[in-house]
Amino acid sequence: MTGTMTKEMMNWLSPTAMQSLGWALLHFLWQGTALAALAAAAMALCRRASSRYLLAVAALVLMLLAPLATFFYAQQHSGVADAAKSSPLAAAAWSTARGRDEASGAIHQSSSDRSFIERSAIAPSLDALPWLVEAWLLGVAFFSLRSAGGFLLLERERRRQSSVVNPRVLEICYTLQDRIGLNRVIAYCECEWLQAPAVIGWFRPVVFLPVTALTGLSEEQLEVVIAHELAHIQRLDPFVNVFQVCVETLLFYHPAVWWLNRRIRAEREHCCDDMAVALCGNAVEYARALTLMEEWRSAPVFAMAANRGPLTERIVRVLGLKTLGAGMRGIGLTGSILCLGAALIAGNALLGMTHPTSAHAGTFWQAAPKPAASAAQPAAPSAATSKPSPAHPQSSEQAAANSSASSYVDGMKAAGLGDLTVDQLIALKIQDVTPEYLRDLHEQGLHPDANNLIEMRVQGITPEYVRDLRASGLNPDQDQLIALKVQDADAEYYRGLKEAGLQPDINQIIALKVQGVTPEYVRELRAAGLTLTADKVIALKVQDVSPEYLKGMHDQGIDPRADDAIAMKVQDVTPEYVRAIQALGFKPSVNELIGMKAQDVTPEYIKALQSAGYKVSINDIISAKVQDVTPEFIERAKQHGFKDLSLQKLIQLRQLGILDSKADI
Repeated sequence: MTGTMTKEMMNWLSPTAMQSLGWALLHFLWQGTALAALAAAAMALCRRASSRYLLAVAALVLMLLAPLATFFYAQQHSGVADAAKSSPLAAAAWSTARGRDEASGAIHQSSSDRSFIERSAIAPSLDALPWLVEAWLLGVAFFSLRSAGGFLLLERERRRQSSVVNPRVLEICYTLQDRIGLNRVIAYCECEWLQAPAVIGWFRPVVFLPVTALTGLSEEQLEVVIAHELAHIQRLDPFVNVFQVCVETLLFYHPAVWWLNRRIRAEREHCCDDMAVALCGNAVEYARALTLMEEWRSAPVFAMAANRGPLTERIVRVLGLKTLGAGMRGIGLTGSILCLGAALIAGNALLGMTHPTSAHAGTFWQAAPKPAASAAQPAAPSAATSKPSPAHPQSSEQAAANSSASSYVDGMKAAGLGDLTVDQLIALKIQDVTPEYLRDLHEQGLHPDANNLIEMRVQGITPEYVRDLRASGLNPDQDQLIALKVQDADAEYYRGLKEAGLQPDINQIIALKVQGVTPEYVRELRAAGLTLTADKVIALKVQDVSPEYLKGMHDQGIDPRADDAIAMKVQDVTPEYVRAIQALGFKPSVNELIGMKAQDVTPEYIKALQSAGYKVSINDIISAKVQDVTPEFIERAKQHGFKDLSLQKLIQLRQLGILDSKADI
């Protein structure tokens, strides 16, 4: 499912957008390292935890903005380059510059005689960019599911049964809330599924106080721990934590993001520790409380827990025993500067790889004729072109490259695909769409445009694949071809379905393949006695009607048709259910079984009616269940003196509400 979703997202991206996104992801490798190095250096110079926290959060925001800015810059740069190459003035300048280069016999690999299309198509980095983007999308999907699962788990735990804390503890909580200056509505609950106090929730926060904390901490210790949690709420830490999770999901591949998030969480705890000690003024008791809660450490990652963060470091800070020395800060600064220098060197090298066409564009415009050139000058390149200079003979490799550049475009035009944009040409070349491939498709009666060609090539559609489908009797159009290939439905699969007795059309073949229907499955259903069409097979597979299920029904004397089997499966009528009903002396039909199961008639309900002295038919049982005639209602009727009533009379009493209490009425 994740792979299919990623493939759909890849199809939404144009080649230009995919390249820009790939380069943005690559550039973030050095950008993230540089930002982390700057953040580490700045934090090493700060003595206050609050200042270090703000610097780290700001660096994380810049990490998120850096790839976005790179992406939009790359998009804009690509658009400007395309516009320059397609303008009439640029075309005229390009023609003259190419003539001059050929006249001088320029043989350098990056000379302007190689077309912009060819240079872009043969750039080795472009081939890897789609794979890089797809791998990144898979990673984002994985971490998104991981985060969503964490949020759902946290919400489920939050909704568990919890009780309000006792009045004495509640009074402490309200007093601390007033002292810290919080005017928000905050709930305080006692729970058993946490081992340390924690804050859960964003707009309506709840402070959970576990039984272990209420019973294992003294009142002074409990006060300072609750103050720590209230500090999280006042500082809006839950919102920052969600932002951190989002950044981790999008930029999961960079270790600097994870390192910076760990620093943010550690500094956040330091800030709340400082606020709690400043509010309650009992650092020693708080240190003891932290030591006790370390033994109870267990809190969800999305919760703000009091026992989060490195224990030793926090206790040392709370007690004021030591601080980071100048020597350690010097080591941190030195390491940060080294990392920053390495990141900038790597960034410089990557920038040279990212814009190979920028240098070509500069050469292109420099080679253009000056406006003051005379009208007679255009004749010179023609003569020079016809006879290369002996001093600079043109190399065979360069001639082959120039010929290849022009022959690909000309070949595509000759094959019937002209008026292509730069993006389309690049994408066609990357996907190895050749004129021969296009002509082979034309021979099969297909005339795809450039976008369809790219998608067909991406899906691995070959002329042989189309030919086999046609030979088997199918005549799909381009969209159906792509859908068939996506579902891996080929001519052999279609022949297998026909041999199993089905005659599906193309859309039904796609639906059958989507549901995982195999020819063996169809043959087994026929062997079980079902009369099948393609639509019925799809419905049977959707409802998970298996040959084993049908065999189980046959063993109980039930021979359902295809529609009956679907309805029974929808109502969850199982062979075990049929066996239990038959054991009570009934021989229900398929429709009766479906009706009983739809009304939630259980074997136990039938036994209760029989124990009350009623000899009932299946219709009576269904009617009684519909009217909610329960064993309790029968007992209530007997208490009112109605001891020998028939089941129909009981149903009438129930319908009229004669025995209902005033509250029920």
